[in-house]
Amino acid sequence: MVDRNTVEAIVRKVRPGGDQKEKDILAVEEPLEIRLAYDRNGVPVQRSVSVTMRTPGSDSELAVGFLYTENIISSREEIKDVSQDFSEKGGFSEENVVCVQLVPGKKIDLGRLARHFYTTSSCGVCGKASLEALKITYRFPIIPAQPVFQSRIVNSLPNILHRTQSVFESTGGLHAAGLFDQEGNQQVIREDVGRHNAVDKVIGHELLSGRIPLSNLCLLVSGRTSFEILQKALAAGIPLVAGIGAPSSLAVEVANSFKMTLLGFVRDNRFNIYSSPERIVAE
Repeated sequence: MVDRNTVEAIVRKVRPGGDQKEKDILAVEEPLEIRLAYDRNGVPVQRSVSVTMRTPGSDSELAVGFLYTENIISSREEIKDVSQDFSEKGGFSEENVVCVQLVPGKKIDLGRLARHFYTTSSCGVCGKASLEALKITYRFPIIPAQPVFQSRIVNSLPNILHRTQSVFESTGGLHAAGLFDQEGNQQVIREDVGRHNAVDKVIGHELLSGRIPLSNLCLLVSGRTSFEILQKALAAGIPLVAGIGAPSSLAVEVANSFKMTLLGFVRDNRFNIYSSPERIVAE
């Protein structure tokens, strides 16, 4: 094991004229169980909320970001403690479990908890929400036409994201998500085998730092932008979402419905604007 993010493997590399054994570095994919500890009628309760396949690292941020973007918690003030046990207990490691303890008196929607289940690293909890549900649950109105990003700044962001992807550099197997201001300064960047996990890590970091809503920032994700990415951005009040790949039709619909700016194919000094172009100044 190189570290918790990567693992070595022996592969056969086939080239014209033959093949040979070589060492390769793989991105780790492991389950993370997210638990919620809370008080119910004066009795301490601990409940498993979700299991997601992720790349180890920033697990507390991932858990908090997930709970926040799924509307299970609504602020940092509702969190009393976040814990992850790295010790061995009876030969079993608890490092793949994060427990988020809520402050006494926090009410829990048990029905909302019940619909969370095993999620894959590629798509998260797919198809569980609808556009109408977002209109009911979103917290922060998106301010029209703000902020404004220059196109040259947008075009510079993929290179910054790529340079910061240390695990991707060695494995080629991780997605990334990053937050940037109007000058192109990175605020936080996280990697994960799942694109939606990387977004949860970024939002969890900002929530724990007390910086939600993120109303003046751009979220950039590697690869495509899906409904779930827009849902999570909306939960954090992010007005501009950019993807290095293509957006889905439902992602475009969400962006149009909430006046978010959605960019796709942000690479090679060009991109497409799918909604609310007034936030982009073309140069």
